Amino acid sequence: MSTRLQARAPRKRLTAAARREVIELAAMDVFAERGYHGAAMDEIARRSGVTPPVVYDHFESKPALHRRLLDRTRDDLLAMWRENLGGDGTLEQQIAQAFDAWSRYVEANPYAPRMFFRETTGIPEVRAMHREIAAEANDALAEILSGLPGSAHLQAEGAPLALAMAAEVIRGGLTELAIWWSEHPEVSREQIVATAMNTVWVGFERVSGGETWRPSSRRPVRGQRLRLGTEHVSRLTAL
Repeated sequence: MSTRLQARAPRKRLTAAARREVIELAAMDVFAERGYHGAAMDEIARRSGVTPPVVYDHFESKPALHRRLLDRTRDDLLAMWRENLGGDGTLEQQIAQAFDAWSRYVEANPYAPRMFFRETTGIPEVRAMHREIAAEANDALAEILSGLPGSAHLQAEGAPLALAMAAEVIRGGLTELAIWWSEHPEVSREQIVATAMNTVWVGFERVSGGETWRPSSRRPVRGQRLRLGTEHVSRLTAL
């Protein structure tokens, strides 16, 4: 056997963008596992295969890195909503598809329920940053909802903020569901999607058809609402 050393192929140098991607992915894992305060830049560097100064070349501080991860997660989720709520199929199929894609994202990205969907740092500057990103996400989701069939019924009778409120209800409900799921991993993804559909879709379907809730003095005929309610109770039972 030859004792001559085998020449090693030169290691390919990553571009700055590729290196930044490696750091971000490693950081998401570390933040998800250890939380904000437990996440060390040295550990993120080690998992990225670089030295800490290289991490700081890309992100000047841990808050700056966390901000980038929050922005990234927001953008990923909004892209997911746009892709699934703007395609073919019935409105029910689009929403079911969107909830399925959302659940897959949450399942594959523990950073989302542990860091993006809730603020755990207690640091005023980071809390303010988190609120700002959540508000941006809600505004964008309201815009997406405005393009769905029947969404105009939500804005009827001089309620210009109705879509923003609806987006907050949906986003807030799914946020809490994701957090709950992260604490109950034994629950199947299919159950999570079914729960989201039963809670959100049934109401949105009725609104998209022109039926909206009114105070008791202005409600539709009671018999009509009772029949609709019975139909939906049957559908819920079947699910």
